Amino acid sequence: MDKLRRVLSGHEDEEQGLTSQVLDSSTLSFGTRVKWFAICFIAGVSCSILGTGLLFLPKVGTKVFALFYTLGNIAALASTCFLMGPLKQLKKMFEPTRLIATAVMLICMVCTLCAALWWGKKGLAILFCILQFVAMTWYSLSYIPYARDAVIKCCTSCLS
Repeated sequence: MDKLRRVLSGHEDEEQGLTSQVLDSSTLSFGTRVKWFAICFIAGVSCSILGTGLLFLPKVGTKVFALFYTLGNIAALASTCFLMGPLKQLKKMFEPTRLIATAVMLICMVCTLCAALWWGKKGLAILFCILQFVAMTWYSLSYIPYARDAVIKCCTSCLS
């Protein structure tokens, strides 16, 4: 009852810190959530494009590409936390329909960084970036009803 009284009086936002407001997306206004989603998503796409543009730098190109591309995907993935909240996002990511895509995507992100920064294997880093892209696409399609089925049907009809 006390919380309801604070919400109705408009004092709840003052009592709640910024971190707790971000963790519970429902306390942020819809406009604020959409703005931060757009900012994170645009930053993520920009990082990925910048990384791709820097791929052909001598000596460090693959490392910079892998780092920026992976950071871009992380930022794009994190952008949806502003729309639904991080806890709900994590629950949705690890639902049975998305579990394999999420695991492959996260493993490919880690392997991309390892291959580029620690192992020094340029070809492997690029391969993991491609796998990261495919896993991220498959993961994203899981949020669109029947999109995965449509892609599977399209691919099977093209291959047969």
